[in-house]
Amino acid sequence: MTRLADIPLHLADLLETAAQSVQPTLDTTVVGRVSRVAHGLVDVAGFASIQSNEVLRLPRGLLGLAVSIRRRSVGVILLGAGHHLRPGDAVYRSGIAISVPVGPALLGRIVNPLGGPLDDAGPIRAAYQRSVWSPAPPIILRAPVTEPLQTGIKTIDATIPIGKGQRELIIGDRQTGKTAIAVTTMINQSAAGVISIYCTIGQRASATARVLQSLKDSGALPSTIVVATSGDDTPGLQYVAPYAAMAMAEHFMHQGRDVLVVFDDLTRHARAYRELSLLMRRPPGREAYPGDIFHIHAILLERATQLSPTHGGGSITALPIVETQAGDIAAYIPTNLISITDGQILVTPRLFHLGVLPAIDIGRSVSRVGGKAQLPIFRSVVQALKLSYAQFEELESFARFGTRLDDETRTQIERGRRVREILKQGEHDRLTVAEQIAVLLATTSGLIDDIPVDSISTAEEAIRASVRNQASEINELLTSTERLDTTTRGQAITTLRALLRASGFHVRE
Repeated sequence: MTRLADIPLHLADLLETAAQSVQPTLDTTVVGRVSRVAHGLVDVAGFASIQSNEVLRLPRGLLGLAVSIRRRSVGVILLGAGHHLRPGDAVYRSGIAISVPVGPALLGRIVNPLGGPLDDAGPIRAAYQRSVWSPAPPIILRAPVTEPLQTGIKTIDATIPIGKGQRELIIGDRQTGKTAIAVTTMINQSAAGVISIYCTIGQRASATARVLQSLKDSGALPSTIVVATSGDDTPGLQYVAPYAAMAMAEHFMHQGRDVLVVFDDLTRHARAYRELSLLMRRPPGREAYPGDIFHIHAILLERATQLSPTHGGGSITALPIVETQAGDIAAYIPTNLISITDGQILVTPRLFHLGVLPAIDIGRSVSRVGGKAQLPIFRSVVQALKLSYAQFEELESFARFGTRLDDETRTQIERGRRVREILKQGEHDRLTVAEQIAVLLATTSGLIDDIPVDSISTAEEAIRASVRNQASEINELLTSTERLDTTTRGQAITTLRALLRASGFHVRE
């Protein structure tokens, strides 16, 4: 149950102030009465006037949100359990829209969508409040996406780069590693000074606990805010959660900070909103979703952007997650989100079951913005890697039919298998830019073509270990340049060849 005592101090103060100082035309002493009680919402009659999205006070300190204003009644979603509510109960207006505490006081904390603490670290004393319904920044305040957001994942940074201020969808079936990709990206931001916000929507408590443990073990939790709702929470809390997380991110963005927000996941958010809409007797549309289901996700993700330097230069990068069934990316909610976002990272069960982790389908994944923000040194190394790898997958599928292959095709398939092996990466295993460049350069230049597939991981670790050695020649080469010209590239390849040979691997000239 959501009690007033459980709400952040500032929101409670705002409610008390509004009840005392609101103008007579919005007299909060006028009492509405509950006319119908349903799961997660109530209908209230008796108000002469009311504002959309206004916070209402119900018995026992329970809060509600006016979302459906009709001629004779108001549909109110409950921001907590309402098992005690009965028809005839009094409902009071507050005169304010819902807001959440924002600022540094929330870093390292686990909170609910109202900003109340869910951990054992005591009350949250935030100095600021921000409305969860803040509008998206206008175009005049925005700047092009030009700065990369490094994930530490080779497949993404090399072939599907993400820029700060971008909205990149992570899409795939359940249990294929979508959350692991997002969490690895969050962990990689802790050393880069980027604030991370992880918003769980209707997730199992055990799944959220695993994410929290990963953040703690990696040391990323102090720079992270976790906004958590579980499947046991009311649909109203699940509906409000991503907007609250975005409001927390916007505060830091307007302070000139870079923020990464992960929504895990918007499929459950859409289902919660569908449940509320059907209970409010709104007309159902495709798959019983209401007609404004596209709108509620669009107004959320449009708030992610890169601000211009004259307006602080902060950014919000959004990684919404959406779940598909049997790989059907043409379903209603996935297609909506694909059209709203700036690209998608597609995770497939086929690759997951083959042990190719992360199970990212490079051929069908795309970043419509991040390529412009990719580091020049990456572009000079990977170049046509994505296209050649997609061609390899087609050739490999064709070769399974026992077709005779010419030498060139056979060589392309053998290199493709080694590329696939080199792109494998353990969960939460992150590579620095220099490590990625060294490994990818050795791959694209053919240095690993003669190394057996089952020894590729050993060769990769030898390269990474050398790069991590600050005194090594390859480290000096890759950290002293922003772009690999012909001379530097040749020197790096020569150094990598010598390194692999010294590690006991056969490498051709």
